[in-house]
Amino acid sequence: MYTVFSTFDVPDEKAEEVISIYQNRSKMVDEAKGFVDFLLLQNDKRAGELTVQLLFERKEDYMNWVKSEDFKKIHDLEKKYPDQELAAVIPKVKQYKVVAR
Repeated sequence: MYTVFSTFDVPDEKAEEVISIYQNRSKMVDEAKGFVDFLLLQNDKRAGELTVQLLFERKEDYMNWVKSEDFKKIHDLEKKYPDQELAAVIPKVKQYKVVAR
């Protein structure tokens, strides 16, 4: 298994807007080979700190997703988001091999 965390900060007052976007996400990643799960996590003490967690069967599956046209489409849409403050957010990405469950 392979998991990826993308953590980003938005103003606390915009956290619910971003959560709503993810609740209504395209779900293109769900169709990717090896995709297992998607979670959006919110820091319990800082509402504007959000983390997307993706879980894939293998690192290769994740890397194929990142190279896919669907991945490009999703991230191009993010750059065109009307709220430029949110469109400019750059996540900190961390990747991990799952070694125990």
